[in-house]
Amino acid sequence: MAETTPSNKNEKVGSVVSSKMAKTIVVEVIRRVPHPLYKRIINKRRKFYAHDETGEAKVGDVVRIIECRPLSKLKRWQLKEVLRKAVQVTTDLSAIGIQATPEKRPSKKKR
Repeated sequence: MAETTPSNKNEKVGSVVSSKMAKTIVVEVIRRVPHPLYKRIINKRRKFYAHDETGEAKVGDVVRIIECRPLSKLKRWQLKEVLRKAVQVTTDLSAIGIQATPEKRPSKKKR
């Protein structure tokens, strides 16, 4: 049986809310479902811990994760691909020509 069959693993698409851990990202998946009684559309969200071997996903990226074997107590998902990179805001003001100087606070006068 040399043919490759498509995998039946679950896939989810969500945004990265944390990437501070080593080789781990936290992905928030939002789904829109009708309320069981009132039928109003509501957002339900769930966080998944996913394995990111190369550390390519950053906070704000939209990623696709797939189900895998348990890698730790919480990690059961693996990063498949980064669908859209987030705009990273820089704090280096000298790159745009603004000189960062510390602000002087007004001193409190003693009476």
